[in-house]
Amino acid sequence: MIVRFGYVAMSLEVKDSSPSKTMTMARFKKLPDREAGLRALEQIARTNLHNTLRLLRHNVAEDIQMYRMTSKIIPLATHTDLSDWNPYPALADSFAEVGKYIRKHNLRVSFHPDHFTVLSTPRPEVLESSIRDLRYHVKMLEAMGLDARSKNNIHIGGAYGDKPTASERFIEHFQQLDPDIQCRITLENDDKTFTSGETLAVAQRTGLPMVLDIHHHMVNCAGEPASYWWPEVARTWESPLAMTDVPEGVHLPPKIHASSPRSETDRRSHADGVEAGPLLDFLREAARTSSHIDVMLEAKHKDVALFQLMKDLHNYQGDGVRIIDKASIEVLP
Repeated sequence: MIVRFGYVAMSLEVKDSSPSKTMTMARFKKLPDREAGLRALEQIARTNLHNTLRLLRHNVAEDIQMYRMTSKIIPLATHTDLSDWNPYPALADSFAEVGKYIRKHNLRVSFHPDHFTVLSTPRPEVLESSIRDLRYHVKMLEAMGLDARSKNNIHIGGAYGDKPTASERFIEHFQQLDPDIQCRITLENDDKTFTSGETLAVAQRTGLPMVLDIHHHMVNCAGEPASYWWPEVARTWESPLAMTDVPEGVHLPPKIHASSPRSETDRRSHADGVEAGPLLDFLREAARTSSHIDVMLEAKHKDVALFQLMKDLHNYQGDGVRIIDKASIEVLP
């Protein structure tokens, strides 16, 4: 099984490269000239896109083919006080440059809208805000000229005291979304509420591809290994919805999230790095049924954690692990 590793948003190797520079609404409101303020927000977004491109170049140099972009590229983009602002014409060239580079190098990129994007909510105003946020992420991907291989990963959301009803509400709200938003969504199990099995059931009913987070599973399960769910999770990536707006003949590997607990007493929080042994235990089981898998590392040390993991994996060569390049390996069952 071919395994590719990626990381999230920020680099600890590339200096002064934050793609998440921002301006608060409080600061914006203090500006004497609103139009000048909007131009300032657009300039910050250009800087974020420029730094995104710098990080992508860094990734290509290090053989990293997966990357999760920050949701904060355009500051205040979804704020209701700026609903009349359309920043995309001013940012068209910058978005296009990033998208061109992604396509040229066949990189797999994604977004992970924040925890306020909740489709299981019973509150209409929260649902409206969630849909607005999903639309924002789709607009950015479209501005880059990227097809639906680039996804937006979300959780089911809160249970609100009744998990079955919340699941049904998620499905109902999902079915009301525009098709171009639907085909960009992946669904992930969480660490407190919806288990892998519960998330899988919703993914199967909606046709959504599921991202299995093996750290979340460890702290929110009935004691079964994450690999127990893998064959069915992997099949969700073959659904018609998962492949909508994906070029014919393109193989889209299933994706997982991997991280390690910060400590024995804080098992939910992410550690600086990722332990190779437990991850390999899962990958060896997954290799029984899958030929490819993409692994997004959610470690505090970002790309440095990826580089350290690859160093650690060198110690397993000859034990069912073959190093392919600086960010991918082959794992035998």
